[in-house]
This record gives sequence, structure tokens and C-alpha cells, in this order.
Amino acid sequence: MTSPPGGGALLRQFARGCGVGLGAGVLSATVLALLVLLIAPAAKAAADLTQLPEQRLNDVRSGSLLLGDGAHSSYRLAPRLKTDVDLRVSGMLVRAKLVQRFRNPSKQWVEGVYAFPLPENAAVDHLSMHIGERTIEGQVQERSQARRNYIAARSAGKKTALLEQQRPNIFTASVANIGPGEEVSVEIEYQQTLRYDQGEFHLRFPMVVSPRYIPGVVPPTAAHVVHFGNTGWARDTDIVPDASRITPPVVPPGHGRLNLLSLRVELDAGFALAKLRSSYHQVHIQRGEAGKAAVTLADGDVVANRDFELVWSPDPDHAPRAALFTERKGNDRYALVMVMPPTAAQSSAQRLPRDVSFVIDTSGSMGGPSIRQARDALNLALDRLHRQDRFNVIQFNSVTEALFQHAQPADAEHIDSAHRYVDRLYATGGTEMAGALKAALDGSEQSGRLRQVIFLTDGSVGNEAQLFDLIRRRLGGSRLFTVGIGSAPNSYFMHKAAQYGRGTFTYIGDRREVRDKMQGLFSKLESPVMSSLEVHGADGSSVAVWPRRLPDLYLREPVVFTAKLPYDMTGLTLSGRQGEQAWRIQLPLDDGRIGAGIGVLWARDKIAALMDSLHDGADAGAVRKAVTAVALAHHLVSRYTSLVAIDVTLSRGLGQTLNQRAVPVNLAHGWRYGKVFGGLPQTATPAQLKFVIGTLLLVIAAWLYRRRRRRV
Repeated sequence: MTSPPGGGALLRQFARGCGVGLGAGVLSATVLALLVLLIAPAAKAAADLTQLPEQRLNDVRSGSLLLGDGAHSSYRLAPRLKTDVDLRVSGMLVRAKLVQRFRNPSKQWVEGVYAFPLPENAAVDHLSMHIGERTIEGQVQERSQARRNYIAARSAGKKTALLEQQRPNIFTASVANIGPGEEVSVEIEYQQTLRYDQGEFHLRFPMVVSPRYIPGVVPPTAAHVVHFGNTGWARDTDIVPDASRITPPVVPPGHGRLNLLSLRVELDAGFALAKLRSSYHQVHIQRGEAGKAAVTLADGDVVANRDFELVWSPDPDHAPRAALFTERKGNDRYALVMVMPPTAAQSSAQRLPRDVSFVIDTSGSMGGPSIRQARDALNLALDRLHRQDRFNVIQFNSVTEALFQHAQPADAEHIDSAHRYVDRLYATGGTEMAGALKAALDGSEQSGRLRQVIFLTDGSVGNEAQLFDLIRRRLGGSRLFTVGIGSAPNSYFMHKAAQYGRGTFTYIGDRREVRDKMQGLFSKLESPVMSSLEVHGADGSSVAVWPRRLPDLYLREPVVFTAKLPYDMTGLTLSGRQGEQAWRIQLPLDDGRIGAGIGVLWARDKIAALMDSLHDGADAGAVRKAVTAVALAHHLVSRYTSLVAIDVTLSRGLGQTLNQRAVPVNLAHGWRYGKVFGGLPQTATPAQLKFVIGTLLLVIAAWLYRRRRRRV
């Protein structure tokens, strides 16, 4: 792969472009200063060693993770974290329990802050803190109130834990007043539904928050302000105001097994299994009676650095056509519904020609296996085009580049040219995604051609909200299909971008999956769409369904929704159109299976819909009020509510110092550390680069001014 040019070469290139030359002395001093500015953020993006308690080798008495810069005999002792995950699956429902064990190996009192991922559809409703034999249950409170209570307990020397949502798939756990050599356990529980696609159920558990690209400028008024819980390597910007809370320090390779995780799945599928497999981890499978199994990681504790996925499919004779779960609470009944529409035969009408834009992420985070997977997938997609189609290939990193100025016919000449272009792509630079979306989505409506955008990326961005707004504004008649690449893609971005783009999403976590996953996507792109989906009561009455607007469905995708129903309602009617054909089904509620936690899932879906309404211009204050009311009523963590647990017992004396420690995370499996945290800005924030350019302009201006004065 080609490396980015060094600092001196960049300066000379920039100077030549401005029509000036730089003297050796000025250039050397400038290069030295700018290299310091460039390297410092990258070093902080790794493990910020100054945040960790100091330790000398002679003082170590047990196996420890020691981080040092090699320049001194002292090291920094990282807080230890061990996570045990227990996933219980019943039908299409998952009840998950995580136990995070924070151990303080230092001789100081510490507060541990850990950013970790959860599934983007997780409904988090329980937190408890365990200290020895004591258990303190957490309570859901309005976010600012929960934070104030946590800070007060922390200051008073009491053990306390706080769980906050930063994104639907990124949470932070803060645990204060962990004594020297002490361990505190935090137990978190959530509810979620499984994904059913292409005849298979998918259980996915994310293990690591991968580095995010942070665009924008640090506001001058906030440059030196330290906010609560800001322990990340990135500063908050005008575009990503919580950047410091979603960018935990990343430990470079070679520092041992960090953040170990154990995982167990208790599976009760409810039907005979045709196959059961783990996509990316070696597992032990203990089969039980029909449809039941216990799955554990073959290696016991593993390094938390890539997503876990368990996939199973029913025996062909037991493939589900519909699933209905109900729960009664007071005078209300909640329902979770999954319906598989019939597979329509391919239309005998002439196939519509397509305009297809293939967008590929070539930023630094795509280095290694990810860029190879993306190239393979894109080459397969190119070979699938028909002669009546038109296409273009767009790549993006710090800049956006299109292969053709306009979409070209999919003939042999243009396809061959595209293959050669794709084969030369390599990963470098930042993840400036907005430019690529603007290039692919022009807001125009369909005109006798299908307009499709295939977007291949790991989604490692922090400005999701800005990008969703852009997709909504510029989609027009296009459909956006996301393909998540790599071992730890940003599932929230992949899912929501496809939702706003009225498309669907696919994950490719291994090069061996490329052909099968892309074949499934091609089938969806080329088959009739199920659209105009609506849900009513059996008597035609309206029901509180989430999502309120059911999405279009593609081949072998089910309709999935939650509903809050009157206690005496007897059934539901689901209708839609498949291509040109009308479709309808009746769902008697008495046929439903009793399921615990359906009300929590409905509340989670309602909160997601309320948050989505912000992108449609809904009043932010009204949305906050509505979300808070739903979350408090159902004991859920949300953007505006948090879980807090406080011990009544005093632990730390008021005269003893409390040190805040961010728990470092692993780099995602297959990522290249130098591509992400190199000497020049890669996937990290462009704010430093903008600062460097500004400084360079000042240096050039000063040099020109001095030169002009000498001539005078």
C-alpha cells in the first residue's frame, strides 16, 4: 500500500500550489512544529498513558497490563475489566445479561469509565452494582438528575455506578470509589429481538467500540472546558458535540490480552434446527431436545475485539411464516409480530433498467482485511450488471472521487475499466462520508429507471445525525443499500442509513462470506418490493404500531413490528402490495405465544420513532419530554434517561484523592493501527488538519511579509 507523504513533502506540495517557496530554515522549524501538532492527537488517540496510575516494574506482584513509552522506568497500570455475557433466546426474543467486573490493581482510589457497545435495538432496563455480598439496584432517572446524584455520591466517597446512552449502540458505564485492589461488579440487562433474513435467524453481539471519525471544529469557548465523563481521545466539535464520550482510548498492539469476555447462549428456537453455526468465533455446541442448544466460546475468555454472531435456520418443513408474542400489563396488551410475506414469482414484465452508484469507503479504518472484502464485494456487484444498466463507482476517504464524470453504460469496456479501478483502491485518510452521499444522491425522482446506491463501509463515523439528515433530504427516488464491512461495523449507522434510504442492510465480516452475502443482496435488488404496508385492528380500527410507517420489504425479509392494543382486541390485519399484487393477512391474537418484555420492546420502538422524528423537523423540546415520559414509565435507558445505583455506605475518606481512569479498549480485529492512528490524520478528527493548514498559512504570510520588507 502507498503511504501518505511526509510532513515536509506535504508542505512543499502546498507551497508550490500557492506559488511560493519556503526557505530551509522556515521549512524545518515549521515541519517540526506541525509534526508535533499532528502526532500529539494520534498519540492521545491510543492509550492516554497519563490518565493511568504510575507503576514501577519492581512493584508488580501479579500479571498486569503495563503501558509505557519506553523512555522511563515507570509505567501506567490500566484498570482491569472482565465481562461475562449471558444471552437467553426464546423464539425471536433475547434476554441478555452482562456482568462487567471492574478491578482496581493500583494503590489509589479510582473511578473507572468504560465505553462499550450493545446491539442498536437493545432495550436496556436493569442495572445493579455488587460489592462483596451487597447488591444495590439501579433506578432510571432523568439524565441530568441521574448525573447529579452520581456526582454527589462520588464526591461523598460512596460507591456508585452510572449507565448512560451516548448512541443507541454505544453506552458508558462509570463506577466511582473503587478502592485499592478492590473489585466492583456492574450487572446490566436488556431485551432485544432477533433479525430474520434470507431464511436464517441472526444473533449479533458487538464487543468493541471502534474508533470514530470526528468531523467539525472545536468551538473556541469549549476548547479548554472539561465536561463530566469526557475521557475520550477526541474533543467535542460543533458537528459531534459528544465526541469525547464515544472515543475511548485504544491500546496499541503488543500490550497483551485486554478486556477479556466470556459468552454463553441458551437457545430455545421453538423449532427443529437445520443448522447452527458461529460466524466468526470457535464455539462449543451442546445440543438439547429439538430446537434447544447451549453455546459457549471454545477458547473460554476471548479478547473483546470483534462482533460475535450466531446463526441458525429452521428445518425446511418448519420454516416460520408468522410469529406472534403477546404480553398483558394492566388494561393493555402488547404484541410483537413477525410475518413472512409469500415469495412472489419474478415479474414477467420487462426488467426495468437501473442507474446504480457503487460507493466504497477507502478511509484508514478500512485497512487490512476490510478493504479486501470491500473490493471483492464491489467486483462481484459489477459483474452482476446488465447491459441496459448505467453505473458509476465512487470512493471516499478524506476526499470523494468518482470513476466517471457521469454514469456510464454497463458494457464490457466500462466494466473492465471499473474492475481495474477497484483493484487499485487502497485504504488511507479520514472518513468524510458526506461528500460521497452528496455525489450519489441528487434528490431526483425516478424516470423509468430504478435508482440504487450500494454503500460499502464500516460506518466508523461519529456524525451519524448529520448524515441521516443528508440522506433524508437528498434521497429522492433512489434507494440506499448499506453493506457493513469488517469485524466491528457501526451497526446503528448501517441500519438507520438503510432505513432512511428505504433500502436494506447486509453485514460482511469475513472474506469467505462475500459471495453468499452479495448474492443475497443481488436477489433483493432484482425482485419485486413489498410496499404500502399497513396494520389495523381486525375491525378496521387504528392501533399504536411502531415503527409507525412500516418500511418497504425485499425478497425473504419479514414484516416486524410491535403494537399496543386494547385489552379486548381479538386480531390484527396486515396488508400491502407486492409488486402489482395486493396482499393481506389476518392475525388472531389468541394464537399468540406469551412473551415477557414485549411492553419494553414496544417502548423501545416508540422511543426510536420519536428520536427519528427529529430528522423530520419535530420540536426538540416536545420530543425530549415524550421520550423521557415513555422511558421512565418502562424503566428504560434512553438519550434523556439513565440508570444510577448508589451505595449508602461511605467507602472513601474525604481526604483521599479519587483518580478518574478511562478503561482502554482493543483495536477491532483486522484493523491496522497505523492506518487509524498514524502520524498524519487518518480516521481521527480533521480538526487538527484544519488547524495545521491555518498555521501553515500564517507561516507563509509571515514569510512573504518579511521577504517583501527586505525588498523595500
